[in-house]
Amino acid sequence: MSVRALAAALILSLLHGGAAAADAAPRVLRYAFPIAETGFDPAQISDLYSRTVMAGIVETPLAFDFLARPFKLKPNTAAEMPQISADFRTFTFRLKPGIYFADDPAFKGRKRELVAEDYVYSLKRHYDPRWNSPNLYRLEAARILGLSELRQQVLKDKKPFPYEREVEGLRALDRYTFQVRLAEPSPRFHQDVMTDAGNFGAVAREVVEAYGEKIMEHPVGTGPFRLAEWRRSSKIVLERNPGYREVFYDEEAPADDARSQAIAAQLKGRRMPMLDRVEIAIIEESQPRWLSFLNEQTDLMERLPNEFAPVVIPNDKLAPNLAKRGITMDRAPMVDITLAALFNQDNPVVGGYTPEKVALRRAIALAYDSAQEIRLVRKAQAVPAQTAVAPLAFGYNPALKTSMSDHDPARARALLDLYGYVDRDGDGWRDRPDGSALVLEYATQPDQASRQLAELWEKSMKAVGLKIVFKVAKWPENLKASRAGKLMMWGVGWSATTPDADTFLALAYGPNKGGANHARFALKEFDALYDKQKVLPDGPERERVIEEASKLMVAYVPYKLSCHRIATDLMQPWVIGFRRNPFVREFYKFLDVDPAIRAKEAP
Repeated sequence: MSVRALAAALILSLLHGGAAAADAAPRVLRYAFPIAETGFDPAQISDLYSRTVMAGIVETPLAFDFLARPFKLKPNTAAEMPQISADFRTFTFRLKPGIYFADDPAFKGRKRELVAEDYVYSLKRHYDPRWNSPNLYRLEAARILGLSELRQQVLKDKKPFPYEREVEGLRALDRYTFQVRLAEPSPRFHQDVMTDAGNFGAVAREVVEAYGEKIMEHPVGTGPFRLAEWRRSSKIVLERNPGYREVFYDEEAPADDARSQAIAAQLKGRRMPMLDRVEIAIIEESQPRWLSFLNEQTDLMERLPNEFAPVVIPNDKLAPNLAKRGITMDRAPMVDITLAALFNQDNPVVGGYTPEKVALRRAIALAYDSAQEIRLVRKAQAVPAQTAVAPLAFGYNPALKTSMSDHDPARARALLDLYGYVDRDGDGWRDRPDGSALVLEYATQPDQASRQLAELWEKSMKAVGLKIVFKVAKWPENLKASRAGKLMMWGVGWSATTPDADTFLALAYGPNKGGANHARFALKEFDALYDKQKVLPDGPERERVIEEASKLMVAYVPYKLSCHRIATDLMQPWVIGFRRNPFVREFYKFLDVDPAIRAKEAP
């Protein structure tokens, strides 16, 4: 062989070897959270970011198809869709045999199968006062027979929760079958509860008892991933669960969605998860989060920060320089509501139901410029909110217009004058009707977006003579304080777990105080409407009741509703399969990362 031929063979060998090495490289997805997690126990968490992690570790009987639109339920750990009684009070779930929890020392070396009792135990944990579940309201609203009464007895006796005690509403019928019985009809119980792995996924009693108060640090489930590393508020690493059962990609793409059709064809039949690892960094500031994606240090830019929208997606289309790099975008509405302010109804300044207190909140809402928030802070990546119910949720009325989207400082000043909120001491700021100082306290965070919103709040309030001060803390700290009723005002987003209005009306339901109802709002007329819509099947009558309840939220203003956000996600060329589904937290379960493309694109 000539020297030239030998050299060519050597180069070809090196190229093939490099390609093989790339193919054999770990398939790793790297992305970032903008807000820190709080921990990893379904019974104790409620924030989006912790739930996003948990949804990949623990599982529920049902799940939403990743690609299907309209959104579609399908069995997950269940062998089939549940049996539902004609009166919507009894739900019977049968599990697939042969599903196992990830290995953990708590199991003492034995394989631990998922059984019906695990779901019975996991749901009961939310009623155990020990865990102070922020999601208990969702189960109590369903009125599972006997469990709320058992909880009250435990609180009265001050004894440990008796998990062994059988209750009428939640029982394992055999090894793989459990049944939930309700005191009243709940046509969507299976959708509302049994799809939300982040909060109602199955955990094993042995694991909870082994780790006790440290269970937030030791999540163990039957899902596709397990927690490999956690540096609080810094880094989260999930790795493939080697004991995960055989599950193959079989998602249903809409016939009119060419991109989803292509994804479904490309990934069909692939065993999941396709990723070996998911690495999540906590990068609170948007500039470094964006730069990490631009510099290929992360593979997915989930929810492009608003301030970059004008240059990254001018006119809502990907900038040519990014498209040339093979970067792609996915743009979809978020099924959420941005609460520009929640008003703590237990607070003596902004809370209350008397005319002057309602007038104060209405004036604040009218003074706040939501349109400017959408235009300047969110860079047009949102639409105005008329009620709390978001687009894509049942009960949303696109034709409805309310005063919630109005910006009218003149009306705000007139309301304040009419109800005695005037400047009595000449310092330039309005006082309360009794002459005491009126100072609004608004909780916020130290990130750039929060600072911009705080500036807008200060400008809006100053325009009508209201003094506002800001209390800055990390988001998890504000969440904890809000649950405890210690904040006067706070701005936060609320995302739906299912495509239904109930999750938004729950924000104002009296029994949900300390849970979804951060405003601690309690109005009998509203609660009656909430209870009524909850038991109705979907249809025109339920839509009418939902709208009536929504208008009461607008009238009493427990929240200043601002907008419904639009998410733009960006993917590096080696990320395969991403489509935003607002009801699938564990989206990474459905993705692939091609190491060969990544190696080829590397500088």
